[in-house]
Amino acid sequence: MIGVMEPEPGLTQGNLIVTIAIVGVLILISERHRVLDRMGVYAAAALGITVGALGHWTWLVILLGFLGTAHKATKWRFDEKTAKGLSESSDGHRSWGNVVANGGLPGLVAIIAFLMDDHENGLWLFSAAVAVAAADTFASEIGCLDDRVRMITTMKKCEPGLNGGFSPNGQIAALVGSTIIAILAFLSEQDFQLAGMVALIGWLGCQVDSVLGAVLENRGLMTKGTVNAAAITSGIIAMWWYLGFPHL
Repeated sequence: MIGVMEPEPGLTQGNLIVTIAIVGVLILISERHRVLDRMGVYAAAALGITVGALGHWTWLVILLGFLGTAHKATKWRFDEKTAKGLSESSDGHRSWGNVVANGGLPGLVAIIAFLMDDHENGLWLFSAAVAVAAADTFASEIGCLDDRVRMITTMKKCEPGLNGGFSPNGQIAALVGSTIIAILAFLSEQDFQLAGMVALIGWLGCQVDSVLGAVLENRGLMTKGTVNAAAITSGIIAMWWYLGFPHL
């Protein structure tokens, strides 16, 4: 552990104080800049307290980094995306559903890390989960305006916004999104190798999302929410494997 990890993780007084302060700032910023709708703010606050209190306040910073950059990606050329019917939000604001879909599994990782008393491995599992969510969000919000779209399973050209479609800009955006999370994880625990794996796993998780979308979601066998959950789970499992399956 490095100095930034003080106070100690978990339900310690110092960690709880910092966590509550950060969640308070989250609420203020969300209300001021309309990052989330009202129910989204409540969901994010509950998730933030869970992640910060049971994990560590630096994990909450990682989650907020995702929230802030995802909001910027959502608002990027928003009117153009809306006109083409490609926006995933009707008003540019994220809802409680988005919070749960992208933050529910990372929150579960924080709970398990607390119960197992293993915050060191928990940080990287948590970061991998958030990195997949970030990669998918960036790919969807930025790649949808790239007309060079191909179906990931057939490599044939397809319409932008179709499940399973990918584009050069979307692939770059996915890597940028996962790298942002990797950098934030590195600032918490300075390990270049594991931070690099976070970036790679996040990008690979985005590809899993696309494959599942093409094969199962387009056939009505999975919903967008279950595809997202499966992709994030794949990222958690990949990092767990890389760490040597601790506690197995």
